This record gives sequence, C-alpha cells and structure tokens, in this order.
Amino acid sequence: MILMETFRAGLKKEFFIYLIMLFLLALISHSDLLSNPSERFIMMMERGNYFHPFLYAFVIYSILFIIRKILDVVLGVFEKKT
Repeated sequence: MILMETFRAGLKKEFFIYLIMLFLLALISHSDLLSNPSERFIMMMERGNYFHPFLYAFVIYSILFIIRKILDVVLGVFEKKT
C-alpha cells in the first residue's frame, strides 16, 4: 500500500509539473491569451489544431524529465561516495 501511495503522489506531482509547463508554454507562444483568450480559442477551433499545445509540452516535459532523472542518478552516486 505504501508503494501505491508513493506512486500516486509522484504521479500527481508530475502531472502538476506538466500542466504548469503547458500553461507557461501557451503563454510564451501565444501572448494574446491574456488579452483576448476567446479570439485565440476561436482561431484554434477554426484551424482544428487542438492537440499541438499538448504535444509540444509533452516533448519538452519528456526532455526535462530525462535530464532530471540523469541528474538524480549522478547526484545519487556522489552522495553515496561522500
């Protein structure tokens, strides 16, 4: 049961990181989201490109996740030696 709770907590944390990254990337690439979000959503519906923000965020999240895990392993090796 403890393993399942740890997994759920980790999954919630990673999902939260992904959502924050999605939101920040959307604001960086589409600065008009803050001034006129309805116009941006209308343009998105007209073009039918619903999934590109999720895909871009997933690619960047995956790259950062791999870097984080490599750093965890490297730092873990150095912590055990000292």
